[in-house]
Amino acid sequence: MSALVYERVHDNLKRLKLATIESLLDNYLEIAAKEERSTLEVLDYFLVQEVKSKEERALELRMRLAAFPMEKRLEDFDLSFQPSLDPAVIRDLASLRSIHHAENVVFLGPPGVGKTHLALALGHEAVKQGFRVYYANASSLIERLMKANRENKLEERIKALTKFHLLIIDEIGYLPFDSEGAHCFFSLISRRYEKSSTIFTSNKSYGEWGETFGDHVIAAAVLDRILRHCTTLNIKGDSYHLKKRRKQGLFSHTLPG
Repeated sequence: MSALVYERVHDNLKRLKLATIESLLDNYLEIAAKEERSTLEVLDYFLVQEVKSKEERALELRMRLAAFPMEKRLEDFDLSFQPSLDPAVIRDLASLRSIHHAENVVFLGPPGVGKTHLALALGHEAVKQGFRVYYANASSLIERLMKANRENKLEERIKALTKFHLLIIDEIGYLPFDSEGAHCFFSLISRRYEKSSTIFTSNKSYGEWGETFGDHVIAAAVLDRILRHCTTLNIKGDSYHLKKRRKQGLFSHTLPG
């Protein structure tokens, strides 16, 4: 190979942004020559490595954009501890069918039963499968929406959130919304309605969402859009945190009445 060809190949790889192939080129060409590999085999190797590298970088980017507060996986969730959950339903959710069909998922239940774990685990699986995912705590999300509204940027903010295939809104009900927050939230849910999938977690039953929103009419309108195409899982088991403490002997199995 002449010096001119060598330099041109490297230059073109840089222009095409094929950084992985460029980094492997020199060493692998020597190996290929010694092992008498065909031109097609060499090309195949380079392309496989480049694709693998780009997919890994894309996965890392999607993970960063998802803004998960922690890493949770479905295989780490102890279904035996929560008999109120149907394993078949969890398997169906793990297939990500709900995202393909722009359907919603709602996890209801008291604190500590695994709602956020399941939501994050499904989000993690969705990112691995190439979907764009974004996680947000409900209160923080409402604050950002209201800030955007006051800056006349609500439409812009909602448009950005509609680009995600899956939006996870965690901990609805822990803090109430005011009227402005409720209207901003309604605008977001309406825009994503039947277009993208959203996972919600809440410690409140649907009947209590009117108190959270401070407006039963808006709560009913929000629920109408959420529940039209939705899987609801009401987790009625004990808190995992209490389970661990009981194992450590910090609490008795029978709490005083």
